Order: sequence, then structure tokens, then C-alpha cells
Amino acid sequence: MWQDSPPRKSIQRSIFLNEIPTGANILCFQSAGYPIITYFRQAKIPTLGAYNIGGINSSGQVSQNFANFALIDVDTPQSAYTRRSWNDGSTEMTLVFSDEFNVPGRTFWPGDDPYWEAVDLHYWETNNLEWYSPLAITTDDGALVITLSKKETHNLNYQGGMVSTWNKFCFTGGYVEANVSLPGTNNIVGLWPAIWTMGNLGRAGYGASLEGLWPYSYDACDVGTVANQTVDGKPVAATEGGDPSDGGVLSFLPGQRLSRCTCSGESHPGPKHSDGTFVGRAAPEIDMFEAQIGSPPVGQVSQSAQWAPFNHEYIWLNTSENEVIANPSISQQNTYAGGVLQQATSVVTETNQECYEGETGCFSVYGFEYVPGFDDAYITWVSNDKVSWTLNVAGLAADPLVEISARPVSQEPMYIIMNLGMSYNFGAVNLAALPFPVHLRVDYIRVYQPSNAVNIGCSPKDFPTENYINQYMEAYTDPNLTTWRDDYGQPWPKNSFLGQC
Repeated sequence: MWQDSPPRKSIQRSIFLNEIPTGANILCFQSAGYPIITYFRQAKIPTLGAYNIGGINSSGQVSQNFANFALIDVDTPQSAYTRRSWNDGSTEMTLVFSDEFNVPGRTFWPGDDPYWEAVDLHYWETNNLEWYSPLAITTDDGALVITLSKKETHNLNYQGGMVSTWNKFCFTGGYVEANVSLPGTNNIVGLWPAIWTMGNLGRAGYGASLEGLWPYSYDACDVGTVANQTVDGKPVAATEGGDPSDGGVLSFLPGQRLSRCTCSGESHPGPKHSDGTFVGRAAPEIDMFEAQIGSPPVGQVSQSAQWAPFNHEYIWLNTSENEVIANPSISQQNTYAGGVLQQATSVVTETNQECYEGETGCFSVYGFEYVPGFDDAYITWVSNDKVSWTLNVAGLAADPLVEISARPVSQEPMYIIMNLGMSYNFGAVNLAALPFPVHLRVDYIRVYQPSNAVNIGCSPKDFPTENYINQYMEAYTDPNLTTWRDDYGQPWPKNSFLGQC
């Protein structure tokens, strides 16, 4: 039946590539040595010598032979090819990726699309109420549409969707924005629509790939890399003042699996510092938005980054210089600062109250701009096409109380995730009042980078991922493997801080 095996629509995305500087790390096109300029609207995509439809190779990345589909959608207007930085108006940014979702009826099963793939799983990590199915995602009327419906799927009562560019399109630094119409109404709680990003070494929904990588962003060798951020119960500050629901303990994380402390000869994607130590690697998370309903009822978005290791009591250095809120009348620091599995830097902002499907259904621009690393790194979030807040990396400086070093703004290649679901972990869910089915609509996704700092690709030279993912592909493709050690049966790399080398 159609519901069980829907017709796959050949990709008809209209795309071309002629605006990205020659020599940029363009996904897997870089070996061609020049931009490939080609486009068409009606095309049946062959395997192109790869094992999968659409030329997806064994690493899951778009093959260098996939010349017919470039990174910039031909339907993107010329006026959107460049823009200015939100933080520095003198910095020109160049469009490096776009999808306008104008071709109707696209599907996102594995192999259907060169850049996007939907998952088919239960998102147990956050106890979601629905099953994520590729059936819930398509394109219609010029938008990507993710439907959350009251429909029994795999013994769950609801069906939603999650789609991502994991291992197909990634970017390091720049600005990503989406034009979005939010699902439901602006006053009924329970929906959890989100657009977010994660480092390519972790795949959302695949627990084994994430254990010990999410939500770390760390390149130091100290107690911040070990389980629970403690050794023999010290530092004491990491054992108290933490999550009240877990006895005040600060962290239940298993430690950073691919840390700077990793012993030579252990499995690690590299590279190495000049002193011979490995670069600390992980799967950081930066959220464009997670939409919610406030109290009293009003539509809001939380715009956040997640971190590990954690500050004492999850309190980062949120001075007025490090946490810059543009309009305090509609934006406030999130009351949630973290728990035993993550620390959050987050601000909640009221949305355009009309841009919900139950209101006028208008679209509103959300996004974030970031500079990776230390020094002058930052993240600036955008809501309703205006800056909502900025985090400056000085806020993630070393914390002597818990004996951790500074954390950088993610230096990993980041991929894009869009999803619509429900979970009591996120907040109250009024199942009786929610007007199912509901729809998250995305008019477009666009990614920009400074014209002199284009860095796209899921396995860049300074932060490679391809060989490591290939070596442990089962962790990235079997959602039933929930942990790295117990389920997947892989050893944990030895750690020099623990004297294991």
C-alpha cells in the first residue's frame, strides 16, 4: 500500500553553482578544482557508480561525481546571494548553500535527495511521544512541510518527522537562516518544533554515535574530559549544586570520548596539535530555535547552545558583555540552565504571534551567525528577522571551581536538522487541545559565510570525520545501538589524565 511504501519522487530540485569561490572546500566537489555549473528541473537520479540512489557513497556523503546537483538552488533570488554580517556590517557574506523547497512532492527517504535525509525511528533520547517517519515530510506550495499527526506508527500513537543534512552538507562558521511558519497556535502547549545544528561526528537519533561526544565542545586535557567531571570525588564543586533532581550532582556524562587526553595509538579521528596531543573532538549543538508556549500563553522560541563540560551550578559568565540581549522587553534569559546531561546558554524570545498555522500562517525569519573557536568567537541569534541575543565566548571561560578550561564555540563541521515532535521532557503537552494534524513549514534554508572564509564540507582537513565515520558506520546507521560501549561493544579510548597511557 502507498502508506507503507510511498512512491519515491525523483529529485527535481533546480540548482546551480557559480557563486562560490574557486578552490573552496565544496562538500566532495573540491577535487574537481573548479565550480561545476549545471542544472535541470526534471531528472532521474542514477547511482553514478555509488552503491546508493543519488550517488551517495559508502561514507554517506555526496559523491564527487554528483555533478548535477550543486549547493545553491536556482530558485534563490539574486538579491539573496550576498548579505552583511549581523555583528559587523562591514563584513560581506556569500551564499554557500540554499534550498527553496519550490519543487512539490519531494521525498526524503535514504537516497532520495543529495542533501537531506529523513530518519525512521523513535527519538527515545528525549522520550518523544511520536515516531519519526519519512512519510511525515514532503514539499508543498513552496515549502518543506513536516506533519505531526495522531496516527499510530510502530506502536506509538503519533507520527512526526525529522530530516537532516548529516554527512551530506556541513558548514563551519557563518550564518544559517530559515523562513518559518510555526505549527499549531500561539497559545496551546505541547508542540516541539525545532531547527538546530550538530557536529557531524554525532548523528541525532543514533545513541551510540553520540555517547561521549554530545554536547562537548572542548580542547583541553583535564578533569573536564572524564566521567562525571570528577576523579575520586574531586573537585567537590562538581558533586554539589548541580541537578536537584539527581541529588545535586553536576554531571552524569561518561566523559569526552575523543578528547585531547586520548592516548597515542587509540582510535581518534585526529588531527594532532603541534605538541603531539590530539585535537579534542565532539558533537556540539547550536539551536536556531526550539518553539514553545510561555506563561501566560504566548508564542516563544528558545535560542540556545549546549555545552560540556559544565560550569559549577551551570552558571556561565553571563555578564552584560557576554550575554547581550537586544530587546529585554521580549527576550529574557531562559530559566533552564542545564542538568546532568547538558549545560545550556539560552534566551527565550517572543515570536511574531501571527506566524503560526492557526493564525495568519505568515513566515518569519530565524537564524544564527557564529564565529568558531576562542578569542573573538561568538554566536548571534536572530528571531523575526531581528537580532535577539549574542553570546560572546568569554562567557565560557575557565571555571576554577570545577577545574575546567575554556570551551570554544563549536569548531566542528555542523549539519542542519529540522523536526516536529512532542515530549514531556520539553514541557507540558495538552494533547486534548492540540489541533492535529499540525505542520511545520519552512519556506527556505540559506547558509552564508564570510567571502574570505568559506568553509563547507563534512570532513574538512582541520576537523576530519570521513574515515572515523566509515570505521564505525554501524553506530551511525543502526538506531537500536543506544550506547558506544554496552550496545555497540566498542572500547572507550584510554585517557592520559587518568594515567591510562
